[in-house]
Amino acid sequence: MKAGWKNPWAQTSLKQRMILVFLVLVVPLFALNTYGNYRADQILKRYVTNAYIELNKQNFKLISRDIESINKVASTVFQHPLVQQLDPGDDMSELERVKNYERLENLLSYYSEETDQLEPLYYSLYVYDPSNSYSFAPYYPESRKSGVYFFLDEEKPEWFDEAVAKKGNGYLRLIDHLSPPIRGQKNQQTLAYVRAINNITKAGTIGVLVVSNVNARLGGSMQPVTVPEGELYFTDWNNRILNATTPEAGGVLELPPEVSPDHSQSGVKDVITDDFIYVMNYNYALQQKLVYKVPVKALLQQQNEIKRIILLLSVAYFALGLGMITYFWRSLMTPLQKLVSFVRRYEPGASVPATPVWRRNDEISVLVSSIYEMARRLNGLIHYKYKMDIKQKEAQLQILYQQINPHLLYNTLESIYWKSTMEGNTASAEMIKELSKLMKISLSRGRELITLEEELEHASAYIRLQEHRYEYGFHVTWDVPASLYPYNIPKITLQPLIENAIIHGIKNMGEDGEIVIRAADSGDFMQIQIEDNGYKTVDWAAIDRVLNEERPNPSAGYGIRNIHQRIRLHFGPDYGLSYSGRPGGGTIVTLTLPKTEGSGQ
Repeated sequence: MKAGWKNPWAQTSLKQRMILVFLVLVVPLFALNTYGNYRADQILKRYVTNAYIELNKQNFKLISRDIESINKVASTVFQHPLVQQLDPGDDMSELERVKNYERLENLLSYYSEETDQLEPLYYSLYVYDPSNSYSFAPYYPESRKSGVYFFLDEEKPEWFDEAVAKKGNGYLRLIDHLSPPIRGQKNQQTLAYVRAINNITKAGTIGVLVVSNVNARLGGSMQPVTVPEGELYFTDWNNRILNATTPEAGGVLELPPEVSPDHSQSGVKDVITDDFIYVMNYNYALQQKLVYKVPVKALLQQQNEIKRIILLLSVAYFALGLGMITYFWRSLMTPLQKLVSFVRRYEPGASVPATPVWRRNDEISVLVSSIYEMARRLNGLIHYKYKMDIKQKEAQLQILYQQINPHLLYNTLESIYWKSTMEGNTASAEMIKELSKLMKISLSRGRELITLEEELEHASAYIRLQEHRYEYGFHVTWDVPASLYPYNIPKITLQPLIENAIIHGIKNMGEDGEIVIRAADSGDFMQIQIEDNGYKTVDWAAIDRVLNEERPNPSAGYGIRNIHQRIRLHFGPDYGLSYSGRPGGGTIVTLTLPKTEGSGQ
């Protein structure tokens, strides 16, 4: 047969259950706290990233506007007649060259000096002069903030051919020597806008226009952006840093692969790593990128403070819960454990120790006190039963001792009967024989219940003794069916009732006295009646009190009460004696008994 499912909860102790309940209450708290912090971090990062995306777009537009403004001015310079007519190889007098140079200087100074509360830009024109026609003008790298510079082959800047190769397209790049010198620093780089100036009417390149100090202008556009402990980078398409809020210009910005721009012309990319949030706005046409690098640690610093407070509260809750569990463990489980130990060690009848005192009046204390008191009461009952058993044995022994005397008397009567018979005293012998029958049936081998047949034999022997005793005669009529003989009846039940009928009924009536003994089958029970024709007045109320009152008057006698009580003890309250008057005078006593068979006990 397949074994049934066993509940594992039933195999655990109360201590394990309390620990499990505590863990069920506490572990989800920390799990929810951890999950909540994780989700809060993710949501905050996403919201902040979205905010930086919008900020980056606006910032990139501002930078693009600055670059577009530079490009427009460069286009104006590009188209100016002084620039377009510049040709170092022309046959011009020295004076004309000097005047032309001054006019160009003033033109470039004019654009360089314009201010609108922004950082100034310095416009410089670099012209290749292989014939050294402008030897009076300064040569590169003897540069100023703005102006016109002529150079020979050996003085050509490194970026000149690069700018010419772009065929008039302007671009940004880092250039040395074109920023105001700073003490202690050499070869300082500056971000410049470089564009080759082509001759509109003739083929060829006039020179290269360099707009320096662009880093200051872009820095002014990037400065208002506040990123907590973050960094802003303006790079070219190859991630070379053109300008930054940190002194890292010229280096290469390392970005996660996920931030690589798409193939589209422009767009925005964002990536959230464990350490940084990257937001990049790019423009492929301009070959430019604006990158925000925000440290997550700084971003979440304020939230980490809240998380630390929540963690502190959780730890405090855990400590409080642990303290409460410990308190309830000591106040609840310690008494219960001691009670369990007492119950396991307790043996009925053994000495019960003093009840533990807990100095409180809760359910546990009541339970402990009740169990200790119950153990004491159980010990009292055990001791009482032990004493009662001893007394019962003593009573049984006493009964056995008392039975010895009737047996001895019965045997003695038998000896006297035989002796009287031998001597010819027939009447005495018959009386002795009837008396010995009474003694024999009274013993009944210790049985309390005997058959009706045996009880009738006992009653007959008693009647014959009474007939020998009294000189006058009385009539006795027997009407008992043989079918009722096997049923049980308490022994010595009929004899006291017949004795009452003789003494209280027909005594002194001589031959007129009559006693009738009859029995009837009434289904599940039988009724036995003993009638007499006595003439005396009967106090029926007194008889009823003797039979039914709990404490009757002792002077009324106990004979019939004894019979009534014995019948009820054996068979129940539905059976017993009842008295009634006989029509024409006399008394009828009725015994109601169940029809039971078997050996009496």
